[in-house]
Amino acid sequence: MDRKHYEDEHRAFGEAFRAFAEKQLVPNYPDWEKAGITPREIFVEAGRGGFLGMAVPEQYGGGGVVDFRFHQVLDEQIAAAGIGGAGLGISLHNDICLPYFLAYCSDEQKRRWLPGIVSGELITAIAMTEPGAGSDLAGMRTSAKLDGDAYVVNGAKTFITNGINADVVIVAVKTGSDPKNRRGGISLVVLERGMQGFERGRNLDKLGLHSQDTAELFFTDVRVPVANLLGEEGEGFSYLTAKLPQERMSIAISALGEATAAFTETLQYVHDRKAFGTSVASFQNTKFVLADIATELDVAQAYVDRAVDRLNDGDLSAADASKAKYFCTELQGRVIDRCLQLHGGYGYMSEYPISRRYADARITRIYGGTSEIMKSVISKSLGL
Repeated sequence: MDRKHYEDEHRAFGEAFRAFAEKQLVPNYPDWEKAGITPREIFVEAGRGGFLGMAVPEQYGGGGVVDFRFHQVLDEQIAAAGIGGAGLGISLHNDICLPYFLAYCSDEQKRRWLPGIVSGELITAIAMTEPGAGSDLAGMRTSAKLDGDAYVVNGAKTFITNGINADVVIVAVKTGSDPKNRRGGISLVVLERGMQGFERGRNLDKLGLHSQDTAELFFTDVRVPVANLLGEEGEGFSYLTAKLPQERMSIAISALGEATAAFTETLQYVHDRKAFGTSVASFQNTKFVLADIATELDVAQAYVDRAVDRLNDGDLSAADASKAKYFCTELQGRVIDRCLQLHGGYGYMSEYPISRRYADARITRIYGGTSEIMKSVISKSLGL
């Protein structure tokens, strides 16, 4: 179905990023997959191209355009280019971390951090998940005790995207406790590279997304200036809740983009591949499988585009964002699995993009809130 979602400037922005990706990212991506990390310089190059901080006000070096369609088209181009691990760091930087800096930074903090975030010289991350806590933010144990003009932070976080490369990390901490409210007393503080007692653990070895650095972070008596508190003390849970719809839309967009790219690649493959003296595309099973996929992708795309419009209007609900994240990540898994099947044995070979997409896809049903958490959010909106 013809999409009328984008204006000319969105399409031009997407084409510019695709050209950047084809020149700077795609040729080197296999090496980064083996290394387990994308070089920091890529963020600087992306910043130089205008692909970071599109929503940051011009006075801080950004594009000054608050329109999530620019994020959407960039995420779709990352998926189309097949650079999931390397591209995830850019998406996290733009779509997930930046909104906290824009919404909750003081003027002084904006002057300190936003120019570097836009230029790519300051790479961002957000640290919520803890060993043993998983999706239960209220169960976090990382603490921040006020001591004069600083918070003393102790604890650990895990599964942190951009964890090795990050220069500024938004860390969810417990600054207080309320026996009647498990979610109370959570605050957000920004830890910076080089703070004494702030250590990086392993660059975690994962099933997929190998070029994305995912790390453990450890905090031992880290003195974090009070000036690095984001927003108000004790409001961290409400801040996290407020920004989750955009995070989940980012994941939904990327998941749908990956599924669409897998479908496009498979459509070409079945035309080229011969079996029993004819193309695989000529078999009825192939036609029916691809017809199913094409239908699901178009229907999902219509919902995602509408949800992005609602996000731009400021009225996307948590439940509607959860529906997008739940459906699109589950769809990604189904589509890529079926596409790999149509590749036959070659689909299992790592030299074929479909095998990397298959490995990369599994995590999207877990991070940003598991599919089970999404169903819980949706059911609450139904009064259940």
